[in-house]
Amino acid sequence: MALATEEFVARLIEKGFNKFCVVPCSFAKNLINEVINNPKAEYIPCASEAVAVSIAAGLRLSGEKPVVVVQSSGMTNMGSCITSLLKPYGVNVPVLTSWRTYTEGSSEIQHEHLATDLPKLINAYGYEHYVLDTENIDNAINQVEESASRPLIGIIPKNSFSAVDLKPEFQLDLEKYLPRSVFLNALNQKFKASDVLFIGTTGNTAREMYSFMPDLRNFYMAGNMGGALSLGLGAAMSGQKVVICGGDAEFLMHLGGLTTAGRYQNLDLSYIVFDNEANKSTGGQSTQQSHINYNKLARASGFSVLENTITTIEEFKKEVKELSGLKFMHVKCAFDPQTPRPPLEVIRRDKFV
Repeated sequence: MALATEEFVARLIEKGFNKFCVVPCSFAKNLINEVINNPKAEYIPCASEAVAVSIAAGLRLSGEKPVVVVQSSGMTNMGSCITSLLKPYGVNVPVLTSWRTYTEGSSEIQHEHLATDLPKLINAYGYEHYVLDTENIDNAINQVEESASRPLIGIIPKNSFSAVDLKPEFQLDLEKYLPRSVFLNALNQKFKASDVLFIGTTGNTAREMYSFMPDLRNFYMAGNMGGALSLGLGAAMSGQKVVICGGDAEFLMHLGGLTTAGRYQNLDLSYIVFDNEANKSTGGQSTQQSHINYNKLARASGFSVLENTITTIEEFKKEVKELSGLKFMHVKCAFDPQTPRPPLEVIRRDKFV
């Protein structure tokens, strides 16, 4: 049985919980959609789980009643904030984390460990946990309220919330952009006879690389969102020519990777950010990053950057003719139909030697 999502959010708002610090997860998609839809709720999309819980702590210390919504793999991202901020300062905020399951071959491998050990991780942080009651909405609200007063983290199993679609005004219109597959196909044609190492960030970028770049030397990074550039930096330091295929949400999750890579002007490392303005793999909600100038951030960090954002395949083909040095490209793109996950033997194969 699933909780009635609209009622659950409305009841939380009645109790004063009207600010939601969120890093999206497909298990919490319906909850997040209703928070976005509800005009009485404030949706605060966060670049990382550490950012989410830190914002929530600031709100709580200021007398507000925030709620944090993340996915289980993100619980590791917020560990330092929990143990060095929330716990020692006695700041209690409700945290709702998905509990991602794992089935070999049909789940992302980054969820394998925490599929069984998430409660142990929460307990290691010095917190107790509860599984959100999807049978009794009164008890579910009480569980959230209790976690605002003591170290307690809520776990959301799959299918905990009834279906909610984003209202039309919150749905993205990307029709003016080409789907990412067009650009990935162009990379496949250009580099299929080379030994360039391509690293795909977690989510649909890596999945689409598997489908549309079959002739290249690809490493599909499941999990570790925000770490693709740093992984590539390490490979480039070994003397390899590396191209990172990233996305707009992962670009900001660990922005320090960009500033670190910028120190190494002699490396052959290219970073292509495919910007579809959304967290596609977790429900398609807008990343709300229209205020970000990706090119200026990359240039200020030390990368060689084009003056303009790329929107056409002609511009893209022209620029990838000479992918050399420390280079950054910002490419606007639209969605492709869902593509299959790379099989485990492909993901786990060593592509670095």
